Amino acid sequence: MSKRDRYLEHLKEVPMFSVCTKQELQMIARAGTDLVFAAGRTMVRENTAGYEFFVICDGKATVSRDGHDVATLGPGDFFGELALLHPGPRNATVTAATKVEAIVVSAQELRSLLEGAPSLTYKLLAGMAARLQELDRQATD
Repeated sequence: MSKRDRYLEHLKEVPMFSVCTKQELQMIARAGTDLVFAAGRTMVRENTAGYEFFVICDGKATVSRDGHDVATLGPGDFFGELALLHPGPRNATVTAATKVEAIVVSAQELRSLLEGAPSLTYKLLAGMAARLQELDRQATD
């Protein structure tokens, strides 16, 4: 499986993108940037403005809040999706625990993509609503 095919598989697992066709996923992947983070490098910092969404394709990252590790992310995991629609302060720091390969999509890149593909806008909003419902359910459990 090629690197790009792996990226598409990971994108398909993101709730916000789960209703997208393969062609739409390819458009999203092309809008993103492939980045590599060395072990120990901070990917995002808590309480700083966020404008990007990350999908981890390879490697592991540690999520921490207030200096305490709260989760480990690996291939197929993602974070920062809310920053695509409403930039705001990051609620956690994410640090590469190993070398991490990720697709990074900025709010500006997504906006440009959606301007050229209006049908994708509705699908992403539906996917985002599903994600918010999931987060709400987790918060109340």
